[in-house]
Amino acid sequence: MKLSELKEEDFKKISPMMSQYIETKNQYNDCILLYRIGDFYEMFFDDAEIASNILELVLTGKDCGLSERAPMCGIPFHSVESYIPRLVSKGHKVAICEQLEDASLAKGLVKRDVIRIITPGTVIESNMLDDRKNNYIAAIYKKGLCYGYAYCDVSTGEFFATDISSR
Repeated sequence: MKLSELKEEDFKKISPMMSQYIETKNQYNDCILLYRIGDFYEMFFDDAEIASNILELVLTGKDCGLSERAPMCGIPFHSVESYIPRLVSKGHKVAICEQLEDASLAKGLVKRDVIRIITPGTVIESNMLDDRKNNYIAAIYKKGLCYGYAYCDVSTGEFFATDISSR
């Protein structure tokens, strides 16, 4: 079952937690969403199918109120750093959705939100960088006729910035 195949009437049957997941996923539809549930980051629907192939995880299912179980796979939260590089190295963006409150104290659904998006161009963790190459991140800013340009080698910490005015 694919998320894009759900019909309007399906959303009336879906569990509150899965509705929360779908709402978050719709905001980050170009990312694989790692959705924190307790001690695991879970992935559902298309994300689960993609991740299970790349990460060699067992694809299971989650009862979410529909006639079919939603495809699901998960990874323990304490070892997520060993899985994310494999997804990013295959060109995927990864959105990390955390629980924002203690589940034991929450009334109703636990509040969750995306706290970070990791892309091949925004990796700064040393375990995800190639030690043999410089690893740059850059930004350009325009205001009126002025431009600002900055870049940083995240491997060495060197930072460079300049501005250009066409006046």
